Formats: sequence, C-alpha cells, structure tokens
Amino acid sequence: MATGGAGVGVRPVEEQQQPPPLQAPQPPEQQGEQKLQPPPPQQPPQQQGQEDFSFLPLVHDIIKCMDKDSQDVHQVLNELKTKFQEMRKMISAMPGIGVSPEQQQQQLRSLREQVRTKNELLQKYKSLCMFEIPKE
Repeated sequence: MATGGAGVGVRPVEEQQQPPPLQAPQPPEQQGEQKLQPPPPQQPPQQQGQEDFSFLPLVHDIIKCMDKDSQDVHQVLNELKTKFQEMRKMISAMPGIGVSPEQQQQQLRSLREQVRTKNELLQKYKSLCMFEIPKE
C-alpha cells in the first residue's frame, strides 16, 4: 500500500522548483509605468449615450397621439422640446464650438507641421546610431 500511494500527489523535482509562469519579469521602471497608465474606458462616449440623441421615438409618439386625438400630445411635445433644449446646451458646451473653420484648418496645419518636424528629428536621431535598438 505504501508503493501505491507514494506516486499520488507528488510532483517531480523539476516542477517543484519552478514557479508557474504568470507574468514575465520586468524591470522596476516598466512596472511603475504600467501602474500609472489609466484603465481603458469602458465605452466610447458616442456609444454610451447614443439613445439620448434620438428624436425619432418622440416624433413617432407625437404622430401616434395626433392620430388618436389624444390629450397626451402636449406632454410628448414638451418632452421633445426639453430634449431639443438639452441638446442645444450640450452642443454649446462642446470644446472648440466657437472656433471658426478657418482657425481649425490653421490649427490642423500647425499640428501636422509639428508632427512632420518631430518625425524628421526622430529619423535623424535614429540614424546617429547612438542608441542600441533591441531586436525582438
């Protein structure tokens, strides 16, 4: 009976010495950088409130109420009016809403020029061979 139970639950020596590989070890700098990164957003803002921007259901309800000659038409019209007011507030609060298209084009040109300059500098520094680039 001692020989039958000796093999049960005993690992070979190689398995006992090696911990299970959960995560590749990283230098302390990289571990700190990972902790500072914010978690990814759950959903883009456009998808979160997509139903909030739909006026069609309210318009449909108004048409239904008008067909029935119901007194609910005024209530549904007020809901639609409120929704329009909320959307106007949201639009006026959007960043950059007061910037003219010409100013936007100028900003875009400026930012593209900055990107081009930085890419040129990056290529220049890479060509100096001062840095060792690890090959993976």
